[in-house]
Amino acid sequence: MIVVGLTGSIGMGKSTIADMFRRRGIPVFDADAEVHRLYTGEVTAAVEAAFPGTTEDGRVDRVRLAAALNNDETRFRKLEAIVHPLVRASERRFLHTAHESHAATAVLEVPLLFETGRDKQVDAVVVVSAPADVQRARVLARPGMTPEKLDGLLARQTPDEEKRQRADFVVDTGGTLADSEAQVDAILDSLKSKPAEAYARHWQDL
Repeated sequence: MIVVGLTGSIGMGKSTIADMFRRRGIPVFDADAEVHRLYTGEVTAAVEAAFPGTTEDGRVDRVRLAAALNNDETRFRKLEAIVHPLVRASERRFLHTAHESHAATAVLEVPLLFETGRDKQVDAVVVVSAPADVQRARVLARPGMTPEKLDGLLARQTPDEEKRQRADFVVDTGGTLADSEAQVDAILDSLKSKPAEAYARHWQDL
């Protein structure tokens, strides 16, 4: 089973591209969605203990948590130490299920793939990208987003240009959806064209 890491900076269209893979029968693990699920209960107590006042009614309040983190890298690492091991456990269960269902390819959608070194643990990396002005317009159109918040988020992410350079494949979402669909199909064709031995990693080692 080929394991693909799907990543890209905020506002680049990762979710749209992930859905395109799903529509082609490729199982996709959404790390962000798993974090949201954990915030509804499983990690609430641990997050409250680490960041008092950031939970309510048994759930993590993302607005309060963001305020508590305050773009402090030390606090981010503290939160990641709570959340990341649980996300990785869910990821491994996902890969096991995909393998049991005889999937030839599985996709891990991980926003911070490069930042956490996960790019070295997958067979191929797909980076979703778009021109900077398109990205900025998309993100600033989101409710509650401000230029300051966006700049803080981008500061924690590997620059888009570097991501593109380090990628095995790039999907440029600055054009039409049809353009993106064609790029996804080309990636899948390329993955299928390589012999199995070209993918040295085994999904169980991830």
